[in-house]
Amino acid sequence: MQTGATQTNLVQIQEKKILHTDVLIIGGGTAGCYAALTLREHSGCSIVIAEKANIKRSGCLAAGVNAINAYIVDGQKPEDYVNYAKRDADGIVREDLLLTMSEGLNRVTEKMERLGLVILKDENGKYVARGNRNIKINGENMKPLLAQAVEALPDVTILNRVNITDYIVADNTIQGAFGFSMEEPIAYEIRAKKVLCATGGAAGLYRPNNPGFSRHKMWYPPFNTGAGYAMGINSGAEMTTFEMRFIALRCKDTIAPTGTIAQGVGAKQVNAKGEVYETHYGLTTSERVYGTVMENLQGRGPCYLRTEGITAAQDESLKKAYLNMAPSQTLKWLESGKDPSEQNVEIEGTEPYIVGGHTASGYWVDTNRETTIHGLYAAGDVAGGCPQKYVTGAMVEGEIAAEHISEQLAKEAAQQEQPTPESETEQQELDQKAAEYERYLNKQQPLFTTEQLEEAMQKVMDNYAGGISTHYQFNEQQLALAEEKIRQLIELAEDLSASDMHELMFIYELKERLTVCLSVIAHLGARKETRWHSFAENLDYPEKSDEWLRYVNSKMENGKLQIIYRDLVGREERYEHRD
Repeated sequence: MQTGATQTNLVQIQEKKILHTDVLIIGGGTAGCYAALTLREHSGCSIVIAEKANIKRSGCLAAGVNAINAYIVDGQKPEDYVNYAKRDADGIVREDLLLTMSEGLNRVTEKMERLGLVILKDENGKYVARGNRNIKINGENMKPLLAQAVEALPDVTILNRVNITDYIVADNTIQGAFGFSMEEPIAYEIRAKKVLCATGGAAGLYRPNNPGFSRHKMWYPPFNTGAGYAMGINSGAEMTTFEMRFIALRCKDTIAPTGTIAQGVGAKQVNAKGEVYETHYGLTTSERVYGTVMENLQGRGPCYLRTEGITAAQDESLKKAYLNMAPSQTLKWLESGKDPSEQNVEIEGTEPYIVGGHTASGYWVDTNRETTIHGLYAAGDVAGGCPQKYVTGAMVEGEIAAEHISEQLAKEAAQQEQPTPESETEQQELDQKAAEYERYLNKQQPLFTTEQLEEAMQKVMDNYAGGISTHYQFNEQQLALAEEKIRQLIELAEDLSASDMHELMFIYELKERLTVCLSVIAHLGARKETRWHSFAENLDYPEKSDEWLRYVNSKMENGKLQIIYRDLVGREERYEHRD
């Protein structure tokens, strides 16, 4: 979400840095920071964290949250959480991943409280529950607390404002990654024995609800561009379930969360006639969106959350809650001169996102969160198969990956299998990558700007791959057109130009999104059914079939995405890669 540039002064990469570390963590968000804490507890390994922003306020947790949305409350057990997530995803989950994640939810929550997180408690000292899986917190400073703990760790190097662009892989084993500083003309080659990818999911693939000046006002952070997905796809990692897109049901215009209203005051979804429609279509996440779309299509819109008639105390509670996480919604109430009790809240679906924290999209990992590339791990939004993980689930996955990394490093040290650095080869590879960066920095008068190609990409996905304008629906002919046009944009992107390192980041973000778009299109076409209304509404196959109770995976081979179908994995299994 940027502007392109016609430059007059050429920018050269002035410094090329080669770093060596035991563990490289790409992404200093929730999962990445928690993984660093865990690594330090279990080993004395050196760690480098490469973060595109600044770990103090980076990732989906940047602005804070007002509830822990994944927690095992009194009377519930981890298996109950697995059942909930499996039901919401209509069976297409990795139950082994869900169970190992669920078993750690309360443990990481208690650790965050020890770090200073304020968790609301009742008169008996117990956490205040919000539904069957949530507890209330004062979480505005949650990410700064995590960052502060990480910054205090010994032998941890934090590279803020460094954009990682490519993995270094040899013989299907991770060697490290390349990247560049966005503030200085510096290229990095970071060599590591193990790498944890903890970047975010992918926003900005589709035309958003609020295009133009307000395009940043979306459900998922606009700076999460699918970088981790794209690097994995391009390196031949197996990916899973990209067809299970996530579409959030949000307050219209402000794109503020609806769960705070639905759960906080028990508001029902109603149409313009005041009829409750949510029970007719179903109560899973995708069904709530689908019902809203259908009510509008059938002439019974707009649709609302019914807040009219709630108490004055509930009015104040909602306004305060949204000030913490989506102040534009509170401002909308204030500007209208009406409290929530005096007007229902209009709702709508967002554009689709690819995010493994809510749905099952991401890397195909084993129970230790290792990907199909040896030594490369994934946690949080980039790890597939384990939906509904939210903040605490991302922490647990960072913990699981870190514990296994520590074990593997200890084994390799005992066996003396550490590779000897090949400094000449490393320098040559960094020179090649720096030359690639400079090609964009030195190009003059491009035919298109990065922004123009980004808008073209979003239009293609919106029109042909199930965006808002087509009510999230698609057919095979549309997907074929989408693939053709996205491939054309990929070619055009090679001729883009950047006037500085920050604009160079925008070019790579576009390239990342385009790569993810191709995978989304391939996955949407590969599942010949409609299992999740709206999330994957295939007009050629409008019904659900038990024949499709399996995972749709993919792997890039020789420049082409190959679709792989895999059987479901149960909760008692410990899945391990066999290839």
